[in-house]
Amino acid sequence: MAYRQLLQFCQDAAHQIRQECDELLLAAETKSSPQLQQSLLGCGPALVSLLSRQASVLARLELRDTSTTDLLAKRLEDILSISYSKFYCFLFKDLPVYWRQLYTDACILKFHLLLFQATSATGSDQGTMFLDEPVLAELVKTLDLALILAGAAGEQRGRIWVGKALDLLHEAWTSTQPENDDGSVRPTKRAKLAEKGDELSAPVDMLSAASFSTFQPFTPPVENPIPRHRAMSVEAFQTYMDSPSDSNLGPEPLIFTDLVEEWPARTTHPWCKPFYLLSRTFGGHRLVPVEIGRSYVDEGWGQKLITFGTLLQDYIDPSLSPDHVAQSDKSPASKQIAYLAQHPLLTQLPALRNDIRIPDLCYTSPPPHPTDSSKDQPEVDEPMLNAWFGPPGTITPLHNDPYHNLLVQVVGHKYVRLYSPLHTEQMHARGKEDGVEMGNTSSLDVGALEGWDRPAEDQQPSPDEQASEEMMRKALKDVPYVDCILNPGDTLYIPIGWWHYVRGLSVSFSVSFWWN
Repeated sequence: MAYRQLLQFCQDAAHQIRQECDELLLAAETKSSPQLQQSLLGCGPALVSLLSRQASVLARLELRDTSTTDLLAKRLEDILSISYSKFYCFLFKDLPVYWRQLYTDACILKFHLLLFQATSATGSDQGTMFLDEPVLAELVKTLDLALILAGAAGEQRGRIWVGKALDLLHEAWTSTQPENDDGSVRPTKRAKLAEKGDELSAPVDMLSAASFSTFQPFTPPVENPIPRHRAMSVEAFQTYMDSPSDSNLGPEPLIFTDLVEEWPARTTHPWCKPFYLLSRTFGGHRLVPVEIGRSYVDEGWGQKLITFGTLLQDYIDPSLSPDHVAQSDKSPASKQIAYLAQHPLLTQLPALRNDIRIPDLCYTSPPPHPTDSSKDQPEVDEPMLNAWFGPPGTITPLHNDPYHNLLVQVVGHKYVRLYSPLHTEQMHARGKEDGVEMGNTSSLDVGALEGWDRPAEDQQPSPDEQASEEMMRKALKDVPYVDCILNPGDTLYIPIGWWHYVRGLSVSFSVSFWWN
């Protein structure tokens, strides 16, 4: 049933794409207006026409032979390649939405084609579906690329369409998965969740399933603890921000120990369980962007897209991998670090978004930047959510943000050190590097200056660099700071403009809420 709905859903989208394209091409022949140029026509009539023809073939399922499907697949890849090449010509915030829409629509048509090809190859009828792992992975990857790279832009299609398509695919896929003798889905597949009203409840054995390791290879000392509070009301927090002890500085960092006690992510839908996270990520097939390397200011640092399952197995919990015995013999220094950092994962994966709640404190009215009004941003309608997920040793270098922030530690432990905006001059901001504005990031490596981290063999500093580091170490020693270790369930309030260094001590999953 779900498969039949999914195929019809794709056909409807193909019809819509063809109709929109044809209407735009007709309008372009009869009139010209700035509004038309901001539509998909901004990509040019030739590309709009090409997209329309591919949608027309798919809408009628004119796929009688392999030559037709091969040509269709090639044309769709051409459209994807052309539109994606435009992404490199702009900062993402300046990228015209029509290029993102073109990429998204081409992904939707490619998804439709892959689905139809899989049905033809297996001889399935339109009421059932069997997908092997490579085909399933390609289907999920296609839509995740639309979400991650293009933001799933579109007029009648977009993030909502992609989300529903993934839900239908998930439902169709899980309905065909083999079960154990007791009726539960085998652990290598998606965990079968029982419905309870409008929500999904965890399976009976979820809470007894294995959790991530809590091992901490290294734990920095806390020298200047941040005050910890429990049961602070919204009114009390607003008063705290409005009446700081130092009017020149504004409110200072606080830790709340009870804001997220009732979150499903901390209780019935535990994010500390790899089994549960796999159940929410299509058995680990969902695609996520990760940073490779200790810190984004290190040499050799990079980014890539990998599946959530690969992130878990290769970087976070090697015991999930078939060859985990061999992997466990590697020394920590020989392992690459991968970090899912500052990614809107909860927007990409609504199933995980349902496991958290926006804290009421995010609906207060915090003060502007205490020392530099140019850093203040336009008011946001809703808090901006980002996820941070990685193994021990991940580092976010010393930096500051243009919003007030509640950093929630859902799983694991993190060390955080903060310096006030009054000491911005001593933070030695980087400025623009290789065309990228890095003015919010310090050139001070807290871990190296404290002796917690040592450079790799091929990155040993020169005598001049060593002398410069020693000067920085002495200068930083006299700058006051506060620090803490965030435990599971803790929430750290980071006021706007405060410089902060964050270090993952164990397997860690955090969520940040930016607001103003």
